[in-house]
Amino acid sequence: MNGLSVAAERLLVPSGSHGFRITARIHPFWNLYLNGLGLAIAEANEINRSDRAHSYRLGSDKSDYFDRTRSWRSYKEATFKEDLLKNDASIVVRTDIAIFYEHIYHHRLENIINDLAFKNTTIAMQIDRLLNKLASGRSFGLPVGGQCSRVLAEVMMTPIDRSLSDTGIIWHRYVDDFTLICESQQHAYKALSILSNALADYGLSLNRSKTSFLSAKHYKDFVSAQLGEGDNTNSALRELDLHFDPYSDNARAEYEKLKHSFDDIDISFLLNLEIEKSQPDAFVVAQIGRALKFQEPKVAEQLCSTLLHPDNLDAFRASWSKIMRGVYAVRSGSEFTTIFPAIDSLLDGVISGARHLIVPEANLLHYLRSIRFIRTEARGAFVRKTFDDTSSQVVKRACIDCWRHWRDRNNFTRLRNQWSNMSPDVQRMFWLSAEAFGDEGSKMRDQLRGSLAQSWSLGIETDKSASFASCYESWAKNAA
Repeated sequence: MNGLSVAAERLLVPSGSHGFRITARIHPFWNLYLNGLGLAIAEANEINRSDRAHSYRLGSDKSDYFDRTRSWRSYKEATFKEDLLKNDASIVVRTDIAIFYEHIYHHRLENIINDLAFKNTTIAMQIDRLLNKLASGRSFGLPVGGQCSRVLAEVMMTPIDRSLSDTGIIWHRYVDDFTLICESQQHAYKALSILSNALADYGLSLNRSKTSFLSAKHYKDFVSAQLGEGDNTNSALRELDLHFDPYSDNARAEYEKLKHSFDDIDISFLLNLEIEKSQPDAFVVAQIGRALKFQEPKVAEQLCSTLLHPDNLDAFRASWSKIMRGVYAVRSGSEFTTIFPAIDSLLDGVISGARHLIVPEANLLHYLRSIRFIRTEARGAFVRKTFDDTSSQVVKRACIDCWRHWRDRNNFTRLRNQWSNMSPDVQRMFWLSAEAFGDEGSKMRDQLRGSLAQSWSLGIETDKSASFASCYESWAKNAA
């Protein structure tokens, strides 16, 4: 493990309207491998977890990683069921852990994993070594964004959760958010000190700026507003599970059922309400983004026009990823062909009207994915400049993917002469794109095939096993 090179790239991702965080894009093989370890750990840890921990519960349905019924909403609803909350004199403490993922200590996590009946395996050691490489040699911090990281964070919190339960505190937790329900101000202060001590034992601490004491009545009113209660249309949209599985046995029937769910919801009206707010509700806007693909073409066009208007897009920036995924779903759907020109014009307008929003790499990736269907003059210049100026390998890949879809032979030829200067990650996308360029692409592959085994090696191959390079080459034959 110590001798392996585990490729990963740091990407800037918006967090809310004004903040940012760093997420990790891990090499596809190592991401898969890490998630495999995570699944084994999650299965071993699930029996130890309290029902008061609501985040990332392992699903009983093997087709899904986590239980979809256990969400932030169900966490808030669970607090309402506590008898103590019926007394308006009770005090509720709302708090969270300061910089949670970044402060998790690898060796302490390794010991907790070993306690999960893994003492005679190398799983805990492998996790420790992989995390160390992803953290550039530091002994603390989980990579943000992967499923395994979510599992490991819950593993780290399990003994802390147990410690709270042992003291008799009424608590609920979702990832790093805690809700403590106490009978008085004095008990609330004591409960908060117990939680602080339990966290300190594992090198963690509370975020003082996000810690607040609320009366039971104030808390119930506040959470009811968060959940959209009292507004039937808003509440219906919040509660709608917009997950659609295209690989289901009844995919078409499920899609139609989900589409009819919007018959009684006026999406345009809700979006106009959000525009009028000084601080739009990010979750409602995100749900509207998810709902775009279930609308009739003309309605989808009107919604996209509102969402992608530069003034509104700036106000909705906290929901950028959901908006762009929704726009992508519309632009890629055959039932929306009549509005493709309008959507393309709106997307081109982002370059001139809201370019600051595509500075963070994660936002830029969503945008590049949405514009790859057709080349325009504005897009051609934007993608060329982006590729030449960026140091991000994943952004370069996304640019090549645009050229692949546009069949941009000029840029293909230009990059062919830069092969030896490309990272393995970028080389693989270029290799995939060669399929779009006929004879020229085939000749390029023939010329370079002999160098792939060494260039793309993971360092774990043996003479008897297939190399990562051969697996990728085989996959690429059918991917186009």
